[in-house]
Amino acid sequence: MPRLVKSGYAAPKPPAKNEFAEARVALVATRWNTGVVEALMQGARECLSEWGVTSPHIREFFTPGAFEIPLALEQLARSGRFDGAVALGAVIRGDTPHFDFVAGECARGVQDVAQRHNFPAGFGVLTVNTGKQASDRAKPGRGNKGYEAAAAMLEMLRLKRQLA
Repeated sequence: MPRLVKSGYAAPKPPAKNEFAEARVALVATRWNTGVVEALMQGARECLSEWGVTSPHIREFFTPGAFEIPLALEQLARSGRFDGAVALGAVIRGDTPHFDFVAGECARGVQDVAQRHNFPAGFGVLTVNTGKQASDRAKPGRGNKGYEAAAAMLEMLRLKRQLA
């Protein structure tokens, strides 16, 4: 009989009581596609709250666009004031190659900062073809990509602590 391969996301173990109560988290969001980005921010806030990050330890910052997010994360990582950050935005494909440059450089930059500074960074920057796709990914609930990006950052913070 063939071996069945499971697919899909395996949810992490729930946070221990007060595990993230002192975690200092930055949310970095773009000023483009504001309706979608605000929904992503709400998803990230919901996740942080559910995981026990207290509101005095959450700061929100805004960049002009997704291309500028890596520089903001670089400054946050260097400051030593935050344990991790969540990048949030929506880059929607248009009629020019602008999308390819912005989306790719944003993703690369976020990853570079995370690796260079050992700084957990959740990537919640949507890279989609249409506004509807962006809206679908920003609906309320745990499927919200802002929620998922915040959860990924907290999982990496947990792993960083375990490996220290």
